Amino acid sequence: MDFGFSEEQEMLRDSVREFLTGECPMTYVRQMMDDESGYSEDQWHKMAQLGWTGLIIPEEFGGAGLTMVDMIVLLEEMGKVVMPGPFFASAILGGIAIGLGGDADQKQRYLPALATGEKRATLAQVEESGRWDSKGIAMEAKPDGDGFRLKGAKLFVHDAHNADVLVVAARTSGDTDDGVTLFVVDSGDGVTTRVLKTMDQTRKLCEVEFDVRVGSDAVLGAVGSGWPVLEKLVDCAKVALCAEMCGGAQRVLDMSVEYAKVREQFGKPIGSFQAIQHKCADMMVQVESAKSATYYAAWAVASDVPEAHLAACMAKAYCSDAYRDVSGEGIQIHGGIGFTWEHDMHLYFKRAKGSEVTFGDATWNRELVAQVVLDHPESIAADS
Repeated sequence: MDFGFSEEQEMLRDSVREFLTGECPMTYVRQMMDDESGYSEDQWHKMAQLGWTGLIIPEEFGGAGLTMVDMIVLLEEMGKVVMPGPFFASAILGGIAIGLGGDADQKQRYLPALATGEKRATLAQVEESGRWDSKGIAMEAKPDGDGFRLKGAKLFVHDAHNADVLVVAARTSGDTDDGVTLFVVDSGDGVTTRVLKTMDQTRKLCEVEFDVRVGSDAVLGAVGSGWPVLEKLVDCAKVALCAEMCGGAQRVLDMSVEYAKVREQFGKPIGSFQAIQHKCADMMVQVESAKSATYYAAWAVASDVPEAHLAACMAKAYCSDAYRDVSGEGIQIHGGIGFTWEHDMHLYFKRAKGSEVTFGDATWNRELVAQVVLDHPESIAADS
């Protein structure tokens, strides 16, 4: 088995890195932190022209038809520069949701526009409870004529203020998994968005209030079929977020090692001190382990193997801790300057903290792993 990336994937990595070096320096990231929209339309159009917005959308809908393994190559480089903007929300959350759950008409209606970057999409799932399971979805979708009325609020919605389309998880019956339905809702009247003030301002999160009527054609797939689609989508999103976290952690490690070579104390580079060497070595182990877990999970999700859910949860659990710990140690190695606003290290730490809790922190995902082990012990025994 070949555990490396293909020549085409390495070429993609090189082209992404070259583009982001010129188009996404830290001056741009800081500028977008203060910008209400959080991204540049000009940069968005350039990425669309490069085919990034349609990278994993099937060719029949105008995309490149590549897989999650190819996508993590791109996202890892984005994580290295703490790239702001709606790419993750649209290309991953919205695009994959419609691709997984939509019927032929819905895919034809939305995916070509998402592939070209003409439209942007996102996912509205989390509510006041903060839960990521089906019990956290309480917003009701009540029958209204030949359609439904959605009324309620969603929190921490990625780039909702930039989205033309929102995939909304709502409850059409009961309190079980089969009572969850996904709706494709166009932004506009009846949809009110407010950007939240969060720790990580490089990634805009919103509160969205819904009081809108939608037709039956807004139901993504079928009524009551939303949770299996949402669970599979979140597995893909976890892997994508892990790729970003791996890229960010790698950049923190590189910055820390470089700083340890030039910062002197007592007439010697601090990198010559055993305490700093141990920190850097531990950081490297965490980064490489995070990459291994992420790459395997990406393959599992792309291949749709039975252990894909388990792999995605394990990767998210490990990367959540690893990125936070590595960025924290990076600040410690940089000392006093690492705490200042002018230094970039705090941007990585804040992105790490934001990513840690998105789609559940390490504790939540380890619980999901434990549930899989308890429910299917024979599969774990076979794998081992």
